[in-house]
Amino acid sequence: MTSINHHLEMTGISLAFPGVQALKQVSFEVKSGEIHALVGANGAGKSTLMKVLSGAETADEGIIRLDGKELSIQSPRDAKRIGIDLVQQEVDVALVPYLTVAENICLDLLTDGTMTGLVSQRRYIQRAKEALATLQADISVKTRVEELRLAEKQLVLIARALVQERRFLILDEPTAPLSQAETSHLFSVVRRLAERGLGIIFISHRLQELYDICDSISVMRDGQLISRHLLTDITKEAVVEQMLGRKLTSVAKTSRINATNVLTVESATNADVRDISLTVQAGEVVGIAGLVGAGKTELCKALFGDRPFQEGEVRIGGKAHRLCNPQAAIQAGIGLVPEERRKEGILVADSVAENLTAAAAHDFVNRWGLMDRRKEVEQASKWVKELGIKVADVKQDVGQLSGGNQQKVAIGKWLLTDVSVLVLDEPTKGVDVGAKQDIYRLIDELAQQQKGILYATSEWDELLTVTDRIYVMFDGRIVHETKTADTSEETLLWYATGGGQR
Repeated sequence: MTSINHHLEMTGISLAFPGVQALKQVSFEVKSGEIHALVGANGAGKSTLMKVLSGAETADEGIIRLDGKELSIQSPRDAKRIGIDLVQQEVDVALVPYLTVAENICLDLLTDGTMTGLVSQRRYIQRAKEALATLQADISVKTRVEELRLAEKQLVLIARALVQERRFLILDEPTAPLSQAETSHLFSVVRRLAERGLGIIFISHRLQELYDICDSISVMRDGQLISRHLLTDITKEAVVEQMLGRKLTSVAKTSRINATNVLTVESATNADVRDISLTVQAGEVVGIAGLVGAGKTELCKALFGDRPFQEGEVRIGGKAHRLCNPQAAIQAGIGLVPEERRKEGILVADSVAENLTAAAAHDFVNRWGLMDRRKEVEQASKWVKELGIKVADVKQDVGQLSGGNQQKVAIGKWLLTDVSVLVLDEPTKGVDVGAKQDIYRLIDELAQQQKGILYATSEWDELLTVTDRIYVMFDGRIVHETKTADTSEETLLWYATGGGQR
């Protein structure tokens, strides 16, 4: 870490993809010791701008300077040599699952020549331990990364950046998979790094945490820089208005519940969750609340047949089903939008059309047993319009879309099926405030169609906004049930932290 004051500038940055002008004459700056927020709606261009800065993309025009000296950044290796590093939002893209935690943390050091000569295992393990100790992360350096929870993988990525002498660090949605305690730890680490002279660019859709941790903010919209402020000089409401280009309107819940249970779970147990009993009525949005590690994701996957229950009973529309695999769950009428969107929720290398029709692919097979691509494109185009998915063409790879538009695709594919229960695991993770409102409206529309919605999240304000009833999980069990109208964030947090346990 350096105590020298550095000034990083991007001037007149423009970049176009086929059919899309991603960046238009963007100027951006950050200084040593500054924690600078970069925000914008999904598709605003903030991630693309940071890809240019970190060498993952090359701008069509524009200049990057460090302390007034023009830089040539043609690859991530160039950026890292200069002292710029990016901690990606999609953790599994950046990690090697079959390597250990220590090997992943020291991966760049082991491959770029930083560690020269005969590199002993003891040497890089010690470096990894020191980085994890700085993060106050209790993770064994000898564990394979594929065995870690999502929150632990995020910490490994941040530790990777810490083992190297960086001048500027880009954190892209770093807290998305973290618990409140882990987020607090991360904030203390970020503050210490800034105090030691590191410039931090902090991308997040959680506005409150930006006000908690950042000094200044840049707002982007439609590929352009809209404003740059000290956070003390701008309100959250003004930031949202600049992000969207309009004032944010709330989504009103409609009356839609009937007394018919579309999902009933009784005393269900597997290796991850125990004695789960819950119900979801037609037209009802039921929340599953809990902190990271409470068992929310494990419950969602069990209901989808990924980690089948070994005991208990699951009934869909009154009929008992054995959900032994995802195919059985889909046939029973259950759909899942998983937390790890890019890894499990979409096919990143396939088109928007292929993704939207994937769950109902059998409906697009012609009499010769081949996919009817024309019908597929027609239906996909209809749903792209219905869902408000921003895409140049339905034949575009879904991996090229923004996070919010990818999530709309992940949810949208189930609209072409006849599932009666839709399980959503952290559906707004990494999604901006505008896209969140679109997802809330979509959930309300699905409930009006008498679908049963199970909404798992650790975002308390979302639970209170979207759901009708809430179950709280702690340590793999449901410990509390309440009507949403009868509870508060404080009560939910009390039970989620084990406060109701004797």
